[in-house]
Amino acid sequence: MIVAPSLLASNFLHLEAEARMLNESEADWFHLDVMDGRFVNNISFGLPIIQQLRKTTQKLFDVHLMIEEPEKYTEAFARAGADILTVHYEACRHLHRNIQQIRDLGMIPGVAINPHTPVQLLQDILPDIGLVLVMSVNPGFGGQSFIPHTYQKVKTLRQRIDQFGLDVKIEIDGGVDLSNAKQLSEAGAHVLVAGSAVFHAPDPRQVISSLKHCDA
Repeated sequence: MIVAPSLLASNFLHLEAEARMLNESEADWFHLDVMDGRFVNNISFGLPIIQQLRKTTQKLFDVHLMIEEPEKYTEAFARAGADILTVHYEACRHLHRNIQQIRDLGMIPGVAINPHTPVQLLQDILPDIGLVLVMSVNPGFGGQSFIPHTYQKVKTLRQRIDQFGLDVKIEIDGGVDLSNAKQLSEAGAHVLVAGSAVFHAPDPRQVISSLKHCDA
């Protein structure tokens, strides 16, 4: 299991220390949520924060854009150090073009879907991407409760990916913790994004380790 702690839940006053903790843990990726106040009713952080965090680690940067018109900023996120750049199906009028742009800039393209969006809508784009991010809460705010229907969405998505022999990872974001990690793994998820479960825990490193080995 790949574990991608979400810095949205970290202590912004001590970002360097939080990054150091992740570097010393079994975390695989840094998950970075970018919100614009338009696609979602919240504003998080942007390019300057990502540029500074990039200096603290060699771990993969998994950047999740919850923004309108992501094509305007794709090149800037590549320069800031994004390794994976995920855009929302619901925010892209020309999704295939957006995906091509991300890949041409040397990043792995991902597509995120909101809880109400059927996985079947991704069928024609699956061969062109490296990751599907399944939102298991409504996007915009951390600390929400996990939506149980996510399990079935993951199973359906995994079946389609395997049916066509594609190398596409399934990532789950929202309400992920030790109570649902194993079931998500069994449903077919490859990547767990955890925010509050990690950064608000007494021992974040132990939580990361338990999530990583949840399928053991």
